[in-house]
Amino acid sequence: MSNSLTQLKTQGQSVWYDNIDRAQLASGEFKRMLDEDGIVGVTANPTIFEKSISAGHAYDEQMKQLISEGKSTNEIYEALVIQDIRTVADLLRPIYDRTNGQDGYVSLEVSPELAHDTDGTLSEARRFWKTVNRPNLMIKIPATPAGIPAIEQALTDGININITLIFSLESYKDVTEAYLSALENRNAEGKDISRIASVASFFVSRVDTLVDKLLDDKIKASSDASEKEKLAALQGKAAIANARVVYKNFQRIFGSPRFETLKHSGAHVQRPLWASTSTKNPAYRDVLYAEELIGPDTVDTMPQSTIKNFSDHGVAARTVDKNQKGAQAELDALEKVGISYDQVTQQLLDEGVKKFADSFHQLFAGIESKHKAIKEARV
Repeated sequence: MSNSLTQLKTQGQSVWYDNIDRAQLASGEFKRMLDEDGIVGVTANPTIFEKSISAGHAYDEQMKQLISEGKSTNEIYEALVIQDIRTVADLLRPIYDRTNGQDGYVSLEVSPELAHDTDGTLSEARRFWKTVNRPNLMIKIPATPAGIPAIEQALTDGININITLIFSLESYKDVTEAYLSALENRNAEGKDISRIASVASFFVSRVDTLVDKLLDDKIKASSDASEKEKLAALQGKAAIANARVVYKNFQRIFGSPRFETLKHSGAHVQRPLWASTSTKNPAYRDVLYAEELIGPDTVDTMPQSTIKNFSDHGVAARTVDKNQKGAQAELDALEKVGISYDQVTQQLLDEGVKKFADSFHQLFAGIESKHKAIKEARV
């Protein structure tokens, strides 16, 4: 069945589902989304698992078994999550095979507690990769300064990596360099690079959420009507402009002679993945970020609400490289009114790491609470 969502593939964009819910897996709803909505991949993070495990009773039977085996909270968490990841990976495997490894991936994130620990990140990435044991797994590692060398080594090892929490152009430069260097290292050693996959997950709507707030503060502080109007005109522009400049850099980097050499050995481009594409501001169109970043060699990972909204009234047309010069001008305009791009993106990275860490703590607290409730029910 064709709708606006399924038409995105004609523009070269893959749609991944930003959620894992065991109840949806059990009911067949997830399989329906693969068959009817054109979903070709899945992402998840600690916040998503915290909501899924804490809600309802889909995980209770497995938790009871793990508790009876004397498993720790961390062991329970990993057992629950890895079972879901394997289930999703197996459901996606036909897509992975059909697309020759372009799509059909599911992502599992290393602990947010390791965001500033290179060795710990690499160790957990290797352990998860070995434990899950699926070729269509991606390990998620954040684009922190400590994360970048772990990303490069993991890719060199042959592990597929989803680099998450990218906000700045400087971080994107580091991420693409890590990917290219890893491919070059493997190629020089005579190792296969045709099945190494990576996406660069660039968070979108969070940029506008912060920048719009900073602009609001400046509007309130100003008594000049023309200045207020100029500031207001910049609202809702930064996120899309930032992503479009990223895409321009993507085209340059992966159209370079350096990558062309790797391409001859079977290398795939590291696709930009647009994350956080649900619209947070009710004043904006509910499919704004999905509609404005459509184009070849991109992935949009959408929550269920955005999938439904885009299927219903989204417009599937190439937009990601529209007015790229204007995109840079919009970012420059923010600097001119006193909003530092570097400070904004650093704050977003810091907040993103903290948010996932907080969700991780809540997830463990939820498991412990369920653990206690199940033990008490037995008394």
